[in-house]
Amino acid sequence: MKATIYHNPRCSKSREALAILRDAGAEVEVVEYLKTPPTRDTLAALYARAGMTARQGLRVAEDAARPLRDADDAAILDAMAANPILIERPLVATDKGVRLGRPPEAIRDIL
Repeated sequence: MKATIYHNPRCSKSREALAILRDAGAEVEVVEYLKTPPTRDTLAALYARAGMTARQGLRVAEDAARPLRDADDAAILDAMAANPILIERPLVATDKGVRLGRPPEAIRDIL
């Protein structure tokens, strides 16, 4: 099984999700999204596959998220593409779907 994780190695939840993937024997592509941000279109496609909105994928704990309080999903996607720290992590994609790994165990249903 192949999996892609949009990962921040400094995040404990992201590290836990990566460990779950590796323990499951997945061939994992690790994308450190702060170094190699996904495009706006990639984010939109990932959220669509996950059945979630861009707002649900927004890391609201970041100061940069405050101006987006009343923004629509298009504006949120634009902001995430410009400032990837706004992307909630970890985001995991497999052939079975996409899940936000919060909690990390949430990714098990796409393994």
